[in-house]
Amino acid sequence: MKGFTPTLLAMALAFSSMESMAAPDLVLLNGKLYTADPSQPSAQAMAVEDGKILKVGSDAEIKALADASTQVIDLAGKRLLPGLIDTHSHSIFGGLEMSSANMGDEVVETAELEKRLRAWRDDGTARHGEVLNIAGMSSAYWGKAEELQRVFNQGEWAKVPVVFSGSDHHTGWANQAMLDRAGIDAKLIKGLPEAERGTLGVSKDGQPNGFAVDAGWDRLVAVIPPASAEELLRAGEKAVQYNNSLGITAWMDPAANAAPGESLFALKPTEKTVGVLPVYKALAEKGELNAHVAALLVANPKSRPADLDTLDKVRQQFQGIPNLSLPGIKVFADGVLEYPAQSAALIDPYNNSQKRGELLIEPEHFGELVSAADARGWLVHIHAIGDRAVRESLNGIEQARKDRQSGIAHSITHLQLVNPKEFARFKPLDVIASMQLLWAAGDDYTLDMVKPYVSAFAFRYQYPAHSLLQQGATIAGASDWPVSSPNPWEAIHQAISREGPKGVLNADERIDRQTMLQAYTLNAARTIGLEQRIGSLAPGKQADFIILDRDVLSVADKDLAETRVLKTYFAGREVFSSAL
Repeated sequence: MKGFTPTLLAMALAFSSMESMAAPDLVLLNGKLYTADPSQPSAQAMAVEDGKILKVGSDAEIKALADASTQVIDLAGKRLLPGLIDTHSHSIFGGLEMSSANMGDEVVETAELEKRLRAWRDDGTARHGEVLNIAGMSSAYWGKAEELQRVFNQGEWAKVPVVFSGSDHHTGWANQAMLDRAGIDAKLIKGLPEAERGTLGVSKDGQPNGFAVDAGWDRLVAVIPPASAEELLRAGEKAVQYNNSLGITAWMDPAANAAPGESLFALKPTEKTVGVLPVYKALAEKGELNAHVAALLVANPKSRPADLDTLDKVRQQFQGIPNLSLPGIKVFADGVLEYPAQSAALIDPYNNSQKRGELLIEPEHFGELVSAADARGWLVHIHAIGDRAVRESLNGIEQARKDRQSGIAHSITHLQLVNPKEFARFKPLDVIASMQLLWAAGDDYTLDMVKPYVSAFAFRYQYPAHSLLQQGATIAGASDWPVSSPNPWEAIHQAISREGPKGVLNADERIDRQTMLQAYTLNAARTIGLEQRIGSLAPGKQADFIILDRDVLSVADKDLAETRVLKTYFAGREVFSSAL
């Protein structure tokens, strides 16, 4: 540095620093920013450069960064948030159902159901090859198996395979022609292994009545003609657009190696079991994957550590794809709680059957699997609905924590019933509660199909969000779309109210909107392994953000569910704009 005086050197360095801070591409002024960043929770304005957040601050601070080439947006006092993140969404499946025959959980008389099936048959939306399929069926229909048999096993339906797919994606009903197609008869039911008994409904005469759950449902799904590659790509395009319209800019796909029509519960993956991963790849190649997708691979519940090598071969095939990460595995610990399925694993038996459901994982070995995944740097995301499944899932994660403190965020999703002894275990084990709080309502499901069949003690702690939060658990937002709507604003409202058509589901478990906003932003980002890149409005993070039609921090609780997204930005680029 010969010839430079200290003063000249200081001036040169200052000039260099100014040169390196290029003017932002975009500034947003005069807004109400909820940043989800604990170090700076609110601000007026934000600057974006090359798809990343340059600075968050006051109008004066941000305005000073702009030059003549900067795009300036006046927010006019509107609320701006980070892009929202869904920690459990089967989005490709959801996109498929958007263009298929779907009841949307509505319950109608059987005559009306037949009328709709006839219309959907004629316009083609129910057709899957030779099979007619209606999705989104409420579990309320499964108690009417005999009535469904009387209608859909005769006349125009006698030789047409008909299947009704439950909105929970664990249950369904099939007519005789569909049962024949799947090879389901009294002989097969009689010879089922003990683990599968109860997965196929039986009439008094020993013949199948058409109802199926979990492994039984998989038998039916396996003989429904699969969607074509073109149909899946269109579904993916719809899914991305729909998520963006709701303000969602990232999600965890918890079963990315399973395609529609492939079994989840009995999945025995090979390196060729790639599910919907090619759809995400194709979307990325077209420049249409306007969301971060954390794709998980389903591992068989009884997998051993060596089985992870097979899943790793799948992961290696999809590395380096923009906006697609493969951070770990998903495991089913049990099934579903509602009558008549009752395959969720309980501590106390169901009141009607005196059975405890089906625990899919093996407690003596599950900890080995979790620890082996953790050692690879993979997160583990566990489906657990019953209180016994939750307990054994925590035990498995506890084994991994004893083996090492990796800092990897493992999570348990659904958490419909949780025994109070487990509440305090989440925080020290660093387990995230990925909850579908849209389901926390006094409705047909919780009051008619659960309450009469489980102990009063267990029912008291259904979707226990407040109890978990009180004990320090981290809650992340999730939808399980297409099981239910992916709309985060409906879920946020429901978490606060817990009201349903039949009353309030345990008012003590209500939680506040601030918790839910964090649940869909920074907490969710950590759940999917991307907290260093997204989840808050902080310098250096990707500029994923949304502009809303109302101030969700101050509007009345009842108005939250009606929140509409005006604009969604992904990496600083507008990907959705409301027509309003």
